[in-house]
Amino acid sequence: MIRKTVVIILGLLLVPVAFGQKQKLKNQPYADQRMLHFGFSIGLNGQDMLLTNSGYTGDNGETWFCEIPEYSAGFSVSLIADLYLNQYMNLRFVPTINFGDRNFFFREENTGETYSSVVRSNYLTFPLDVKFSSMRLNNYRPYFLAGVFGAFDVGRQKDMPVLLKPVDYGIEFGIGCDFYLPIIKVCPEIKFCFGFADLIEKDRSDLRDRELLKYSQALSKGISRMVVISFSFE
Repeated sequence: MIRKTVVIILGLLLVPVAFGQKQKLKNQPYADQRMLHFGFSIGLNGQDMLLTNSGYTGDNGETWFCEIPEYSAGFSVSLIADLYLNQYMNLRFVPTINFGDRNFFFREENTGETYSSVVRSNYLTFPLDVKFSSMRLNNYRPYFLAGVFGAFDVGRQKDMPVLLKPVDYGIEFGIGCDFYLPIIKVCPEIKFCFGFADLIEKDRSDLRDRELLKYSQALSKGISRMVVISFSFE
């Protein structure tokens, strides 16, 4: 009887020790219970477009086709306003300025002649996302987010072969993970943005060099795509 009692007592003493090996001291244990908090993020973006070629043939018999062969790295800065909804959901408003460019590469169908043009854009975007978080494990917490955005190009370059419309809108998805440090929460994140609007400007009365029309007329439609890799601090 005494032996059984000693075993039970030792077992009860060892349970918290074993449990302590799995659980670490939590930094900011009540950080996720704030009704409203703010932060900022910085990151890199890659801007792309889904292009539809018109197949237009000019008076000189030339037919030009266009593509964007690769991403060009840009820079993103955001402010974050986060509203607590429940234990697993938050509503986030993240106004962002995205600096970047797209390299339009043109090729003539018959001669193989090429021409390229870099179009720079400074998009001011206003995403509204719902953040779905998993249960917190020690000092990290993975999450998934989804939402919609509206965007305004505040740095349009006119008199270029390709002119993009100033307004865009679409949906976005992303994944990330919250890392809880003693005084701040750091969140690496990757987000994918899919525009819905046709951004190719058809009216090119702004072109002073009419020779550039053969490039602008080569495109009938362009839909934006963007990927953003960022680190937020909340």
